[in-house]
Amino acid sequence: MSDARDAELQGGLTDEQKRRNLIELAFDRDEAKLEQFCDAIDDVIPPGTTVVVRGSALTGRRWRDDAPFDADGKGTSDLDLTLVGADALGFFKATGFFVPAVHSRPLSAKDPDIAPLLVPLRDRLMAMVGRPVNIQASREIVIQFRGDLLDQPYLVLFEKPKGT
Repeated sequence: MSDARDAELQGGLTDEQKRRNLIELAFDRDEAKLEQFCDAIDDVIPPGTTVVVRGSALTGRRWRDDAPFDADGKGTSDLDLTLVGADALGFFKATGFFVPAVHSRPLSAKDPDIAPLLVPLRDRLMAMVGRPVNIQASREIVIQFRGDLLDQPYLVLFEKPKGT
């Protein structure tokens, strides 16, 4: 997850295109709203965590059926947020993993009890953007595999330095 990725294509998009799509589709073309969203996350996550967004908010299309973002009405498409790092995995209960200690299931309306300490953050983020926000945690290898090998687009929003 290096800065060299900016010029590379992932899922047919550069990081600049993914960021532009995210701001337009999920943040009402308001970059300040994205910054507030990131600040809210930064207040909660442990040092050494990288924050990543994936999915249709970057591509503009749902992978399942190629429908446009918010095809079912404003605020109906979700944001897929991934906290990357070993310490972020600690938010999730043992029952909240696809792969234990490696890749969690998303905290969502379907699984609201798998990461109780993240529920207030999720509620705050959903109020900010007016849409569902799903939060999961993974080790970096999962993000690299999905993005670099499977070509599933992701965008690094920010990295919280260790010791902060």
